[in-house]
Parts: sequence; structure tokens; C-alpha cells
Amino acid sequence: MNPFPDRPGPRPFLALPALLAAALLLAGCASLSPDGGEQDVQQLLAGHPLLADAPVHRAPDEASAAQVEALLARPLDAEAAVRIALAHSPRMQAAFATLQLSDAERVQAASLPNPVLSFSRLREGRELELERLVSFNVVGLIALPWQARWAGQRHETAKLDAAQQVLQLAADARRAWVRAVAAQQGAAYLRDARDAAEAGAELAGRMQRVGNWSTLQAAREQLLHADAAAQLARAEQAAASSREQLVRLLGLDASQAAKLHLPDRLPALPAALPEAGDLQSQALRDRLDLRAARAGSAATADALGLTRATRTVNGLELGIARNTTFANDADRSRSTQRGWELDVPIPLFDWGQSRNARAEALYLQSAARVRAVALAAASEAREAEAARRHAWQVAHRYQSEVLPLRRKVNDEMVLRYNAMVSSVWELLAETRASMLAVNAAMQAQRDFWLADVDLQMALTGSSPAGVSALQGDAGPAVAAASEGGH
Repeated sequence: MNPFPDRPGPRPFLALPALLAAALLLAGCASLSPDGGEQDVQQLLAGHPLLADAPVHRAPDEASAAQVEALLARPLDAEAAVRIALAHSPRMQAAFATLQLSDAERVQAASLPNPVLSFSRLREGRELELERLVSFNVVGLIALPWQARWAGQRHETAKLDAAQQVLQLAADARRAWVRAVAAQQGAAYLRDARDAAEAGAELAGRMQRVGNWSTLQAAREQLLHADAAAQLARAEQAAASSREQLVRLLGLDASQAAKLHLPDRLPALPAALPEAGDLQSQALRDRLDLRAARAGSAATADALGLTRATRTVNGLELGIARNTTFANDADRSRSTQRGWELDVPIPLFDWGQSRNARAEALYLQSAARVRAVALAAASEAREAEAARRHAWQVAHRYQSEVLPLRRKVNDEMVLRYNAMVSSVWELLAETRASMLAVNAAMQAQRDFWLADVDLQMALTGSSPAGVSALQGDAGPAVAAASEGGH
């Protein structure tokens, strides 16, 4: 009889079936992603300007190989470089392999713990005893719903990390393409400067031989030629190095690298920059590293709850026993014992204070990480926008003022030379100065396109400062904080 009629009687056998049903439901719903998370990453990066609608491939296949060959058949632009990198680069395979590992851990965390079967055979005199015990980890079964939720949160963080890796690869491919084209273009202009200096040195040698020039004057022209040749050699080495960096980022082999052809010049500058808008809000809303830090902090906070709940008792095993004894007598009688067994750790020395303090420290660490990444995101958005604006102003000044004035001065110098007012040496000196101005304009144009890529990464992807602040990711923190519930 229930001594308290206003209260319902205890129902010890109803909670366990409900718990088992929930655990079985979770175990049945957990399954590996058939595409390795490729579609999820594609959705996270849909419409991103750095990708230019390029599809994401977790591993090269026949279709992607045919696409690479088609893109290499014509001069490679920046968008084509991104498409090849996302279809062929080993970094893509590594990023999706890490995501697949997280998916496997998610499914494993949502799986029911295996029962443990113990069997023993004991003999005493003429008696034989067989002991059989099937035990279950009750705490692991109780914690299964929470553990499955944490694993899902960690997997969402892993998706964001994979999306960051894909976006970083696209940004690196664009930067490498810009540097390779600019280096090739600069080497071509320095080759013209070397030819002009060579012509001047040859003419100076002739004039010295006929006695019209002194040794000092001829040596100066030869020095200019030697310096131009040295600068050209350095530029050609930089162009070869930049090209190979692009080849490595795209994942091209030797035969594919031989087919790679770059355009002669970088894209033209935009006529004007668009309105910046509220870049800080966009960075705080869209940055992938900040979203990953927030997801990791939420998972660590959930793990803290279970650690507190299991701070004193973090292990509980329930077993069903069946022991059979055979008597070696004339009747060959046997007796069977049935029962259950419960193993509970006694919190005599360890009351869980250290586990609780460690879990709280991990949560405070993750919260500080979120704040650090948020501060870095806002600051880097402002810095990247200022860098792009100043780079555009410098490049635009070269294009609209410096180069037209240089062309005008060069044309006037040619007219004076034709009228025999200026000497050939003045004309050669002006040609060398014009080529140096053109080279400086190309470097400014390169800096603008690099700054444009950096701005897109600062607004929606990640950055070196953000990645360094996120080095201790949420996965190990959550796993350590939830040790008490396993």
C-alpha cells in the first residue's frame, strides 16, 4: 500500500524501458553520411564570391579530371584556377577526410554500448561450477542521448572547419594566380628594359672605341645593362617560383603543369569601389571561424552539465547472472542460481571536484576563444577594407595619372630626338624610366587584387589571427569535459 495516497507510487520499471526506447531510437537514427558531408559544405559556401559557383569535390573522379583538362586547354583565369583547385587539390581530400572522421565519431557516439559477457568455469573436488554474467554500462546508456547531441554539435563544428579549409584553398588559389600572372608580366617588361640597356651599352662601346666617349661614360652604360640583366634574372626566377606554387595548389602533375598557360596581364581595375556598408556586422554574422567557435562553446557548455551531474558517481554497471553447479554423483544432479549484480563506485576519496573544476575551466576557455575570434573578425574586416581601398587608390593613380604622363613625356622625347634636339642617351634613359613606372603600376594592380581576396576572407571565411585564436578547437574540450559521463 502506498503510505502517501496523494503521491503516485514508485514506478521503477517504467523509466528503464523508456530510456532503452530513446537509446534505441537514437542508435537507429545515426548513420554515416553517404557523400561524406560534401553537400553540407556546398550549402555552407553557396554563393560565396571567392568560389564563383565552383562545385566542391571531396575526391577527384573521371568527370573532374575531364574538367581539369578542358580548363587547361585555354589560358587559365582566376575562376578556372579555383575550379581546378576544388576538384583536384590534395588539400580538398584531406579536408573531407577529416570531416568523414568526425562523421564516424558522431555515429559511434550515438551507438548503444556493447554488453559485456563474462564466463568462468570452476571445479572443486568432484563439483563443476559454470558462471555466466551479462553486464551493461548503465551510466553510458543514460548518457547516450546527451553524448549523441554533443557528437552532433562537434560534427557541425567539423563541417564549418571543412568549409573554412575549402574557402582557404580557393583564396590561396586566387592569390597564387594573381602573383603568378603579375610575376610573368613583370618579367616581360623587365626583359624589354634589359634590351634597351643592352642597346645603350653596345652603342656606348662603339663610341668609346672611336674616341667620342670616355671610359667612365661607357662603364656607366655597361653598369646599367648589367643591373638590368640581374633584375631580369631575379624576376624570371620569381615568375618560375610563383608558377610552381600555383601548380602545387592546383594539384597538377608534370604533364598537366606543362599545359598550364597564364594570361599576359592581370584583370583591369574596377572603375570604382562599391559602398563598403556595415562590414563589422557582416563579419560577425558570416565568419565561419566565429560560427565554429560559438558551436564549440555551446558543446562545451552542454558537456559541463553532465560533468556536474556525474561528479560523484561516474560509473554504474548492471549485470544478469546465471550460475550452474554440476555434482559428480550417481544422480548427476545440478543446481542453477539466477540473479543480478550491480557495480557502483563508492565516492570515498574522489568527490569529483577536480573534474568539475576542469570542465568549468574548459568552458571559460571556450568562451574566451569566442570573444577573441569576434574581436579579431571585426578588426580584420576594418583593416582589410582599408587595405583594399588604399590599394585601389594607389593602382588607380598609376593608371589614370602616372602612366598617361609617362606616355606623354616619352612621346615628347621621341619628337625631340627626331628633331635632333635630344640625344639617343636621353631617349634610352626615358625609355628605362617609363618601363620602371609600368612595372610599379603592375605591382600596385597586383596588390589590389590580393587585398580584394583578403577582404572576402576577412568578411566570410577566416584569417590567420582567427585561426590562431581557435587552435584549441571544441572537439577535445568537449571530450575532456564529458569524461565523467562515459
